[in-house]
Amino acid sequence: MSTFYLTGTDTDAGKTLATCALLRAFRADGKTAVGMKPVASGCVMTPDGWRNDDALQLQAHSEPRPDYESINPYALAEATAPEIAAEHAGVTVSMLTIESAFLALQASAEVVLIEGVGGWMAPLATGLDQCELARRCGADVILVVGMRLGCINHARLTARAVVADGCELRGWIATAVDPELAYAEEYFQLLKTALPVPCLGRLPHMAAPKPDVLAGHLRLP
Repeated sequence: MSTFYLTGTDTDAGKTLATCALLRAFRADGKTAVGMKPVASGCVMTPDGWRNDDALQLQAHSEPRPDYESINPYALAEATAPEIAAEHAGVTVSMLTIESAFLALQASAEVVLIEGVGGWMAPLATGLDQCELARRCGADVILVVGMRLGCINHARLTARAVVADGCELRGWIATAVDPELAYAEEYFQLLKTALPVPCLGRLPHMAAPKPDVLAGHLRLP
């Protein structure tokens, strides 16, 4: 069994898209693979309860398809930092609840991909950093680099922080979040030199992203 924790250089770095594409890549390799979004802020009320679009995408691309509560044990209404969203909702985020959901997913598949929140240093909850969850789940970290102005600095800082927190950084994925980025190829080549781990792929911009297609742009860690 393998577990990977996907973090990003910042909010909107393309973590969900990269996670879904990796799910499809593992499935194409003959593995059962499920996604997890332990804490999600920015949810809408549905007949089934609070639902987050990122978590629903992970559910849709998982095989087997877990129940929503296992994928996203904490669905918070407000689209803001999880600490603030949880406080406004009167919710206390518990590591034990997240760990219980993770163990259920781990028992159902060969690969679990956990999508974090924002960037690496954004807490999951008050007093709960993402590095603690990654360590508790025995997850290696994959860094999703949103290709835009400032990404070299953000990527290098994040890579250092992951290693300093005692986690294993296994690779990074580039996502074309800014299709108009000037000198995108030069940025990509500089990142390949600057980051201490291999690039696992480069996801091109698509008006209507298709993770099953984008999976072909990745190699498995």
